[in-house]
Amino acid sequence: MGMHLTSIRRLILAAVALVAALAVTSTAVTASNVVVGLSESRGDISVPTWLYLASGGGVVGVMALFSMLVTDRVVIEGYHDVSVRRSVAASAARVGGTLLGTLGVLGLALVLAVGFFGPQWGNVSAAVLVTFVGVRALLTMVAYTVYNPWPTLNPWRRVATALPHGFLAYPDRLASWPAVGALLALIWLEIVAPLSSSPRALATAVLVYSVLTVTGGVVFSPDAWFRKADPLSVWFRFYGAVAPIQRTEDGLELCAPGSRLADDDVLTDLSAVAFAIVLVWELTYSGFIVTPPGAWTVEFLVALGVPPAAVYLGLLVAGFVAFYWVYWVAAARTRERAQTYLSQRYLAIRFAPPLFAIAAGYHFAHYAGFTISLWPSLLESLAAPFSYPANPIVLGLTPWFGYVEIAGILLGHILAVWIAHTISFELFPGRLQAIRSQYPFILVMICFTMVSLWLVSLPAAEAPYTVA
Repeated sequence: MGMHLTSIRRLILAAVALVAALAVTSTAVTASNVVVGLSESRGDISVPTWLYLASGGGVVGVMALFSMLVTDRVVIEGYHDVSVRRSVAASAARVGGTLLGTLGVLGLALVLAVGFFGPQWGNVSAAVLVTFVGVRALLTMVAYTVYNPWPTLNPWRRVATALPHGFLAYPDRLASWPAVGALLALIWLEIVAPLSSSPRALATAVLVYSVLTVTGGVVFSPDAWFRKADPLSVWFRFYGAVAPIQRTEDGLELCAPGSRLADDDVLTDLSAVAFAIVLVWELTYSGFIVTPPGAWTVEFLVALGVPPAAVYLGLLVAGFVAFYWVYWVAAARTRERAQTYLSQRYLAIRFAPPLFAIAAGYHFAHYAGFTISLWPSLLESLAAPFSYPANPIVLGLTPWFGYVEIAGILLGHILAVWIAHTISFELFPGRLQAIRSQYPFILVMICFTMVSLWLVSLPAAEAPYTVA
């Protein structure tokens, strides 16, 4: 009982210290005018950049240090074990599934029809706005802040399930590597092709994607294909693991945000680890190429004679490999510091789920303001999808919204730190051993935080040699 109360006091002390650290960071941030992602006002930092970055990294470091004071396993497990379960009637689940499934199929049909036959102006096209504002931004945010609705919405899975399927067994050795490669290809295509400015190009890409993924679901079983190989399904499944509402065999479960990430079945192989790395890297990458250093790098390589498309692909792959290597080295250092017989591969898999919390924070920082700005345009385009609007509405963001986006980055990392702390105490019996095992991954998280905050502090620039 005494040890339990001591841990409670430490937890309260950690919370107080964390609030103090956030206050220090917010002083640095609120003295600036940093707005992240696709907004136009970025990079007006009125405090020294080193102080701004050190404050952001310091928040993560302080959270790590004080979380290590919480060593009572009852307290640690309490955050992850508290939940409320509610069963869902079969009839209600069936009706809800039918409604959402129909909505997904209609949404896909809308994107194709409007993309080919509707207004060919990206900013007012329902095809473009539904794809990028509705799915890439808003639906993804819903997946990690509330609940992942994609398994029910997924139109391609419904089509594949309705057709004869399961002609071949999905090769176990492939795991989720097809999804990793496909996601990298989609990120690259989004940059080098005019998908956001040409609705017809977007509709063509969606049609090709539809044929390929439905074919995969038919050749193999829809269950195997859409769980492992389809990049969008894997995308939403992993982002959904952060959400406070989870689907269970008996219905729905309300739990603490991110608590699902501590389970050992979220990731089971290195291909899933690679996918997690892609989720973190692609948002860092998309932020890098629209900053002056990123534009300069692209222009320099093109001046050497490298085609622009190859430059963007090379930077994308090289950054992914670098991030993966850094993470793999951290797993090796964890094994050394913990002096454990657990393999480097197992530790890399087990400590990877916190990356989804980091990716969620990055995603929020990039797309929250973007969604708010274009939300009226999305509604207007859906009201008359085949007409040009007379006066498209784009909302402006107040300067303080940049602080909300920066908070998203920091909170994602703070949640990741706590999940890593929980995992370490599940893996190692000794308290000192568990604490030592966290050091390399905490260092990686601090580096990721500082890189992200540095990028959002820079002014926005045009990504060179891309089709507007």
